[in-house]
Amino acid sequence: MTTKQRAYLKSLAMTMDPILQIGKSSITPELTTAIAEALEARELIKINVLQNCADDPKELAQILGERTRSQVVQVIGKKIVLYKEGKDDKKKIVLP
Repeated sequence: MTTKQRAYLKSLAMTMDPILQIGKSSITPELTTAIAEALEARELIKINVLQNCADDPKELAQILGERTRSQVVQVIGKKIVLYKEGKDDKKKIVLP
């Protein structure tokens, strides 16, 4: 992913609300499945890491990126933005 593409995705993510939250149980198989399904449907998602989660958001983002085969766009504070390119017939986001 190029710098321009990453900047474009960041600009799209700024207006989004988090659709999933990571709590004190951290990453569960159910959460991983929910994130993978959300990425299939939306391509770009924002995740909120709650205060009661003891894990580092950057480490969580890397783990989720590997498990869902997605790319970490950014981690700001307790917010994680992930992107996974959709299949050709279902593409919603066209990268510059």
